Amino acid sequence: MNKISVLLVDDHAVVRAGFRMLLSSTENIAIVAEADRGEAACQLYLEKKPDVVVMDLSMPGIGGLECIRRIRNRDPQAKILIFSVHDELVYLNRAIEAGALGYITKNSAPEILIDAIRQIAVGNLYIESGLAKPGKYLSEIDYQVIINRLSPKEFDIFRLLSKGMTTHKIAEELCLGYKTVANYGTQIKTKFNVSTVAELAHIATALGIIKG
Repeated sequence: MNKISVLLVDDHAVVRAGFRMLLSSTENIAIVAEADRGEAACQLYLEKKPDVVVMDLSMPGIGGLECIRRIRNRDPQAKILIFSVHDELVYLNRAIEAGALGYITKNSAPEILIDAIRQIAVGNLYIESGLAKPGKYLSEIDYQVIINRLSPKEFDIFRLLSKGMTTHKIAEELCLGYKTVANYGTQIKTKFNVSTVAELAHIATALGIIKG
């Protein structure tokens, strides 16, 4: 049986090293390439054509959500598993909407990660037990509708602003210009009909995007 080829995408070298060590002793799964940001992942996907992409959501550059969309636009059959620290419903929903086929958290046991890769490799949807199922949205919270309509970049900036990160720091984190981030911030406040970052933080906390 051919091994399942995996493209690993995570900006933390220690995470990639641990994943590599785990799979080195796992039958029928092999990492064929690694990337530390979304842009590199898109290019490597075209070059390596892996069976499964295992990807973090929070990364410098375009970020995980936009990376999912770009890969899926180039290959609608791409099989992508999100491996994230976030266990909140909004992250799961957005990842599945973007085109991911699975979602597990970094608190998962090693066997869950391995099982998820194997299931997704054959085209099965895989959501970690305990997380909400796709399609179960927080419709009771009005702001969720707005969240779902944010672009991937707007969502990243909304999240970072809500965490208290400055515009300068966000620009550095996402490799964007200061004015670009400032303009995004203004647009995001307008969409939520608020005027302060504190109000954005309140919304993000209510939705579980950041911890209160």
